[in-house]
Amino acid sequence: MPEPIRLPPQPDACELCARQLPLTRHHLIPKALHDKPYVQKRYAKSERITATLWVCRACHNQIHRLFTEKELALTYNSREALLADPRLVTFVEWLASKPPGFTPRH
Repeated sequence: MPEPIRLPPQPDACELCARQLPLTRHHLIPKALHDKPYVQKRYAKSERITATLWVCRACHNQIHRLFTEKELALTYNSREALLADPRLVTFVEWLASKPPGFTPRH
């Protein structure tokens, strides 16, 4: 019997801004694209499922404001790739300086 696919454990803080808040799971390869041939060719099923980041709601919303699902799947599919984008880095650095209860208005 194959080994079950395990998702990474939830950390204590957002993996982008490091604030300690309720976290959401961001799929680095968007679930809506998992059945697309160009995604299936690039990533094994286990990778499509387990490639995730735990992020706060504000960081999660910003990721989806900045990038299309296709861009996320093909280019911004790791923490390092996301943090290579200066627009996201600027937001994350700004948000990291805010108190835990702070929620940005968009």
